[in-house]
Amino acid sequence: MNDSPALNLIATTAFGIEAVTAKELEHLGYQPRIDGSGRVRFTGDWTDAMRANLHLRTADRVLIEVAQIPAGDFDALFEGVQLIDWEKWIDAKGAFPVKARSYQSQLTSLPAIQRATKRAIVERLQSAYGPSLPETGAGYTIEIAIAKDIATLTIDTSGQGLARRGYLDAERHSPMKPTLAAALVQLSFWNQDRPLLDPFCGSGIILIEAAMIARKIAPGLLRDFALIDWPAVDQNVWLDLQEEARAEMLPSLPETIIGYDEDASALHLARQQAIAAGVDRDIHFQKQSFVQLTSKRQYGCLITSLPYDDHPRARRAQWDFYRGIPDVLRHLPTWSHFILTAYPEFERAMGQEADRRRKMYLGRTECHFYQYHGPPPGKPERQRDVTEEETPEKSKPQIVPAFGGLDDKAHEQAQLLKNRLAKRARHLRRWPKRGIHCYRLYDRDIPEIPLVIDLYHDCLHVTDYDRPHDRTPAQYSEWLEHLCQAASEVLEIPAENVFLKHRQRQTGSSQHEKVSDESRILIVEEGGLKFEVNLTDYVDTGLFLDHRNLRNQFRDEAAGKHVLNLFCYTGAFSVYAAAGGAALTTSVDLNANYLDWAGRNFQLNGLSIAKHHFIRSDVMEYLRDQKPGPKFDLAIVDVPTFSNSKRNEEIWDVQHDHVELLQRTLGLMSPGGVVYFSNNFRRFKLDEAALSDVAIREISKHTVPEDFRNQRIHRCWKLVKYG
Repeated sequence: MNDSPALNLIATTAFGIEAVTAKELEHLGYQPRIDGSGRVRFTGDWTDAMRANLHLRTADRVLIEVAQIPAGDFDALFEGVQLIDWEKWIDAKGAFPVKARSYQSQLTSLPAIQRATKRAIVERLQSAYGPSLPETGAGYTIEIAIAKDIATLTIDTSGQGLARRGYLDAERHSPMKPTLAAALVQLSFWNQDRPLLDPFCGSGIILIEAAMIARKIAPGLLRDFALIDWPAVDQNVWLDLQEEARAEMLPSLPETIIGYDEDASALHLARQQAIAAGVDRDIHFQKQSFVQLTSKRQYGCLITSLPYDDHPRARRAQWDFYRGIPDVLRHLPTWSHFILTAYPEFERAMGQEADRRRKMYLGRTECHFYQYHGPPPGKPERQRDVTEEETPEKSKPQIVPAFGGLDDKAHEQAQLLKNRLAKRARHLRRWPKRGIHCYRLYDRDIPEIPLVIDLYHDCLHVTDYDRPHDRTPAQYSEWLEHLCQAASEVLEIPAENVFLKHRQRQTGSSQHEKVSDESRILIVEEGGLKFEVNLTDYVDTGLFLDHRNLRNQFRDEAAGKHVLNLFCYTGAFSVYAAAGGAALTTSVDLNANYLDWAGRNFQLNGLSIAKHHFIRSDVMEYLRDQKPGPKFDLAIVDVPTFSNSKRNEEIWDVQHDHVELLQRTLGLMSPGGVVYFSNNFRRFKLDEAALSDVAIREISKHTVPEDFRNQRIHRCWKLVKYG
């Protein structure tokens, strides 16, 4: 090698990771200096330039700064470039393409800047080498960057960007550069002794880079760089540097790295690239959805880049997806989580702020790298020497997870719930002998535990009501799980028979919206009859327990009568009426699924449907289509508070629409006919003055069963048409 000049070197980086690159240079023995956005300066010689290209994981390129010159106009630019001793850098056959950038300067035409710079360099080299410059030799890519009328001229030593690792599939594009992936790993807490997983690994870039970092595999070992072909550079030194890098490599990792994704083709590419990088034995790739994520390993790191679609049609799905993340991650209580995303509502959706965040760019897309720190490795000592069984909740070592976690208050509340449920279970223990197998055990009895718990034979149906609280979403989910576990233990009901639902403030048809596809169906008994309930798929199960008393009364009055059931839902009232000897029942609902469900309830009880009609229709449309006149003797009208549907643009509001509903229903009743009208709108006021020729009596306190602490769970009126 010729005597190497002192080189002013610049490692260029993506925005936001300059400090990571500077730290890498420090580790290599240099004294870096961050010089604005995306530039880290250091000094060295040809060997240092080669070493930087070989070992830097997060830099984009390594440049040699040749000079800085004034560039207020083209004359100054040309003269300044021509005065530079380019023959010191470029040999007689060297190819020297020119690239240009300009920022807040007088010269703005990039093609003109490139032409002027190229011409000035050509004239300088012709004066040194003669008129012939074939440009058939090594490449020296020159960049002129003008900022505020000062031009910085550099030569690129890297050739292709350092992100072009040798293991990358040239035909398939990865959305994340390996340089950014390496930065994410180095910004995390991960080291080779801790578990690591990426639940959205895609083509595996983050995990491959992590494995290479842990095994000390130099990122440039699988490729060459532009300066290697330069005559001034000693090839033997380059070979020595490669040999040194190979000698530093570690044979394997103590912990297998895990990558999950739902895209089988992406996983195939990930495996191929891991093989090319030489880390395939260190990484296990598996097809798995995010919601299935779990791990028995402790104190790991999750590092991932989350998908984001900014199309307006995707916003609702994006919100639901991100909002569900904490509920998954809480199952990794000792882990730390490092998440890159462009989603602007990320922290709001997660329900808690990150411990740290850093602005970055994925390509040209602005992102943030969110860090949620779990507990450090190592187990805290117990407060006293006792066995696990003897250890009270408060004496157990406390771990503060990144997501979720239970405090002492949660354990106290669980005990309060146990005590209350045990007392209620003793009080209601004889109800099954009375033919009541489905009843309310707990009705928000304790204000700080606003749950509703219903027993369906040997299953518990737990409903959580949306309310303000000071827990994060993950902490709240864990709190609910803890309470469900407490209920399961004290009532001696298997955990798999406990079903938790979240009920938000009712809007539209949300009362009966589908929330799951598990289809856990149970056949239950009530009043000597059988009913199908679905404990998983809907907020409500298909059997309203608060109408148990009214259903019994309805059956007692149904013998020989023509019965109308409006908003029939799953047809429980119709089943009771048919079992009570009704001559005919007519069940009306707009939802075909619930009408089918009603039919199955009839079949469960051996009731012939020959004289029983199931009509799919909007209730108001059905009533408006009927000619007034006596058709029915007994009717049940259990209405929703608010309802709309895609099929019918008309919006139902009980306060606004109940008068027309009852007038039309009464118009179909025979003299002396009875209409039971019920709803659960707390502020409802029945407009009795608008209803003529009818006797009206509120019977709410007689129709709400005693197991309901909330005696205003519904309101009910008995309307009798005058003869």
